[in-house]
Amino acid sequence: MTIKQSLTWATTQLKETCERPQYEAELLLAHHLNKDRMYLITHDDKALEDVENYQALIQRRVKHEPYEYILGEASFYDIHLAVEEGVLIPRPETEILIDLVADIIEKEHITYIAEIGVGTGAISIVLARKFPALQSVATDICDAPLRVAQKNIETFILQNQITLRKSNLIDEVSEPVELVVSNPPYIAEDFLLESNVVDYEPKEALFGGRVGDELLKQIIVDVKARGIKWLACEMGYDQKEPLSAFVNELGVKSIQFYKDLAGFDRGFVIEFF
Repeated sequence: MTIKQSLTWATTQLKETCERPQYEAELLLAHHLNKDRMYLITHDDKALEDVENYQALIQRRVKHEPYEYILGEASFYDIHLAVEEGVLIPRPETEILIDLVADIIEKEHITYIAEIGVGTGAISIVLARKFPALQSVATDICDAPLRVAQKNIETFILQNQITLRKSNLIDEVSEPVELVVSNPPYIAEDFLLESNVVDYEPKEALFGGRVGDELLKQIIVDVKARGIKWLACEMGYDQKEPLSAFVNELGVKSIQFYKDLAGFDRGFVIEFF
């Protein structure tokens, strides 16, 4: 079977699974061969070695396993991060959160932050690369994210800037933090997710409680109680009104909501008194 024939077969297999079957077929074949996609075009008549392994990769994707788990890495912002099952795959919309936080760090001359729910380490790593003097303590309640985040931190040689800690929210954080950033679980327990998400990605990183905003509210309360000035979080598209009411009752200096690229409400930045 040639490279061209293999791609034709794989594209057909993936038609019911993903929006861009040919593109993903090419990406998986490039990964399989450890070549770039241009190689597939210039060598399309070349016999494909180890066809069975490539077909196995395609069958994993047919079963809705996320592309990033199959490759073991995710593209995010301007970097590639190691990722594995049990660790949330970083999403493009989180890049908006990072840019908003970066603006605050720059304007307020912030030198110490905390991240709740480190996942792959995406947020802390990108911010550390932007601000070489920034110190971060990043928490998670699960071992897998802490292990993967440590691997990514070491890849980018950021051990001197980012400290990982197993903790519920910021319970174990005693450092003089000036800002907290988080992409926490915010999905309601009864919300129906696509099979590639619910069957593979960690539920503890997705579901925020019966309503979905319970953990977000707890983070807001905890950050306010600690006297930390800034909090920036992602949230669900339908949580602006309940969170706005909650924050107004709690009492803060200001809350600004922001939208994602699709125009949905996606997060907020709070400044506390």
